[in-house]
Amino acid sequence: MTPEEFTVNVPDAVLADLKHRLVNARWPNDVGNENGAYGFDGNYLRELARYWAEDFDWRAMEQRINQFRHYRAEVDGVPIHYIREPGVGPKPLPLILSHGWPSTFWDLHKIIEPLANPAAFGGDPADAFEVIVPSLPGFGFSTPLPRAGISAAVMADLWQTLMTEVLGFERYAAAGCDWGSHVTSELGHKYADSLYGMHILGATPLDLFNHERFWDITAGFVPYDAPEEVRRAILPFVTKTITHACVQTLEPQTLSYAMHDSPIGQLAWLMQRWLAWSDCDDNLDNAYDRDFLLTTAMLYWATDSFSSSVRIYREAALQPWQPSHNRTPRIETPTGITFLGGENPPGVTTATRVDIFRQSKQARNYNLHFVNAHDHGGHFGYVENPEACVADIRATFRDLRNR
Repeated sequence: MTPEEFTVNVPDAVLADLKHRLVNARWPNDVGNENGAYGFDGNYLRELARYWAEDFDWRAMEQRINQFRHYRAEVDGVPIHYIREPGVGPKPLPLILSHGWPSTFWDLHKIIEPLANPAAFGGDPADAFEVIVPSLPGFGFSTPLPRAGISAAVMADLWQTLMTEVLGFERYAAAGCDWGSHVTSELGHKYADSLYGMHILGATPLDLFNHERFWDITAGFVPYDAPEEVRRAILPFVTKTITHACVQTLEPQTLSYAMHDSPIGQLAWLMQRWLAWSDCDDNLDNAYDRDFLLTTAMLYWATDSFSSSVRIYREAALQPWQPSHNRTPRIETPTGITFLGGENPPGVTTATRVDIFRQSKQARNYNLHFVNAHDHGGHFGYVENPEACVADIRATFRDLRNR
């Protein structure tokens, strides 16, 4: 399990093959889809693919990525890639930050240095963290997976081993979003004694997939017996999250045969989620530059990791969440939660969201320590509103460091 230094360097042959596929893609008819009524807009996708083939400079992006310190270690037989950024301050707190799907470790690039060296960004050196940013198993450079069955719960076990045995921290902090939030919450549930605390974006139940219609993750948000007016208001909001979950919890491998072979298909599938879940007024260019979006796509394509990454959904269905204890709250470690306005449910405002959550049944799952809400940002908060994320992570742990 000894870590080895790692440099991101995609082979020239992979880049040449990618360009050939992009230039020679077979495009389907897309009549009448200007408003995205049938799926991702083909006009935007064509332009993004053209930019990928002709203008996107992956080698320049590699140089940016390699400005961070990268390592790989085999943890319980699973290859784990991670960035390790030393903290600059009197007592940096070790912090593991976990991304989700369809994200990568690069989602965290805007918050790594401000968390590690707060004084360089106008902050207090006492808030410094030693920042660990891994790629989830099966994602990016944490590949190839050596076996099936690596669920989010297993990932939490791997993170515990990485932080305590490989890196040698007696205790540490954890944070994450999307699946990274799930892994972080599992750490807070199962390994509370090892954590100073945790921070997550949003609040996703650990047992989200523990019901008979597991492929419909909206079932818990829109009960089938809810009043008609409630369903009518909420359904358009939650249906943004259903397409990928349905396919990826049922047949991820069937989907993967197409995605593994076609960069255009993979790009469309990934970008549809970024479009639907971002605070961007239905225009990706309002929230992200194209180099970032294509870096995300490259980190899936160049590592052959689409098929292994989407299996995280199937594993949640095959291995329903099992509690490690029956105490209340489920997540005993002190928890900070940040909500961003782009994900406000219908009828909920940023001004009311914290109070509504604190009064909810879901809030009882957490040992709540800090809860905050911000107007700006959607599902990909580390990229969309990094300033808010940095501020709230610092605030969550400020009085937990000597716990």
